[in-house]
Amino acid sequence: MILGRVLGNVVATQKNARYSGARIMLVQPVNPNGTPRGAAVLALDSVDSGEGDLVIVVQEGWGASTASTGEAGAAIDSAIVGIVDYVEDYSEEA
Repeated sequence: MILGRVLGNVVATQKNARYSGARIMLVQPVNPNGTPRGAAVLALDSVDSGEGDLVIVVQEGWGASTASTGEAGAAIDSAIVGIVDYVEDYSEEA
């Protein structure tokens, strides 16, 4: 799973019928403190996220497919499966 920040919506005027009604979002992976890391990814939105939301992205074909379309077997690499309310970092406590 990846922690990320939604950068915006990707508009696709033509896509496979299996993805009809699905929203494609551009997500920037982030560290727990919110700093960006790595390249942005495209993910199907299964939780009605919006620009600026901190989200959890699953990058595993079976889980991404099932979460975003309700059916296994779709050709989907990444899906947004949760909106994060806050992150508690216990690494500095001891």
